[in-house]
Amino acid sequence: MMYFGRVETAVVLLFLMINASLAAESGYQKEVTVAEPTRLDWTFVVSNQSVVEPPADWLAGYESRQQRYERYIPAAPQGKNDGLPMILFVSAGVSPAGWKQLESVCKQKGIVFASPYGAGNNTPMPRRVRLVLDVLDDVRQQHRIDPDRTYIAGFSGGGRVACAVAFALPELFGGAIPVCAGGELREESWLRHRAIDRLSLAFLTGTEDFNLGEVERFRGPMFSDMGIRTRVTVVPRLGHGIPDAKPFQAALEWLDAAVAQRRKLAQQHPTSRVAADQAPSREEQAKLLLAEGESRIKDRKTIYSGLMQLQGVMTRWPDLAAAESAKRILLEYEGRREKPWEADDIAEQRKFLVARARALDGYASGKLPDQYAKQRSDMLKAAIELWETIVEDGQDAKAAAEGKRRIPALRQLLQE
Repeated sequence: MMYFGRVETAVVLLFLMINASLAAESGYQKEVTVAEPTRLDWTFVVSNQSVVEPPADWLAGYESRQQRYERYIPAAPQGKNDGLPMILFVSAGVSPAGWKQLESVCKQKGIVFASPYGAGNNTPMPRRVRLVLDVLDDVRQQHRIDPDRTYIAGFSGGGRVACAVAFALPELFGGAIPVCAGGELREESWLRHRAIDRLSLAFLTGTEDFNLGEVERFRGPMFSDMGIRTRVTVVPRLGHGIPDAKPFQAALEWLDAAVAQRRKLAQQHPTSRVAADQAPSREEQAKLLLAEGESRIKDRKTIYSGLMQLQGVMTRWPDLAAAESAKRILLEYEGRREKPWEADDIAEQRKFLVARARALDGYASGKLPDQYAKQRSDMLKAAIELWETIVEDGQDAKAAAEGKRRIPALRQLLQE
């Protein structure tokens, strides 16, 4: 009996030590140093491949363990949970950003906050992305973070980086909060499908922001028409800056409203999400995505998305056995007489083409700030070319009719 008593005492002491450690780590810290290099595939964000040995100039003089970030960790919640929600904020400057505006929201709702030092607009893109993902993985390794409620945010150029990271690695995020900026989707079809199926985009801009037109008339409508869950909030009297807590709180509530949808997707396709306690290697991730692609091509409804995933495996990890397996399957399907997926491919391209034409039309034909006024002519010409392609294609009757109406109007603007 005395033996079991000692075991129980040891367990209690261990429990108290663990909770004391968690308590010591909770709260706000102005500077935290990254403990280990990221395990996450940062090279894929700045490339179309998972690079084994990045070029030397990508990270010249960079050392992960010398990187710092601002952090807030709420007290551990009681009872069963799926992990802590998190906001990873990318600054446009040398110092972190966003905590002043998000402090009350994070404390009230128990949200982890992190923002790196030295990840501003003057930092080269490869180094900037590596730093952002060093910080994300550092937090993930120390705390249980819910990927379905992990949101990457950023201001101005930081918002563009936030989009780039989320669109390349959607399995790590539930969505993004680009502030006074936007970004481009990846070219890979399977990643566009992932963005549509998993991500939510909560754009924030201001009535006085010089990027208002880009966000409100171009990025927001385009992503929405492409099928990505998107919302644009225009904050009154806000210039090119970070809004206060209220718009962020509303954005977070809207982002969280799609959590159940993201979790349902992960149940059906586990590879769509990297769980809180995981960081799959290149080999593991390639095998998982290969397996998902193979399962998708067995269903007529998802055969096209499955083939695109297999193409993604072949391109992203060309040196791995999974890429060879994907290539064999793709060649076998390419040799088939019946190719029903080709209609899906064309329909998707047409959908994205129409979305871009409408958005670029709306942006170029509306009010532009002085910084972008000289670009109006090129944007109008690009919009006209897109509409002409749609009219010539003629398969989307409604869009073709819209193009016929818009082309003369855009040409008139070119002459003014």
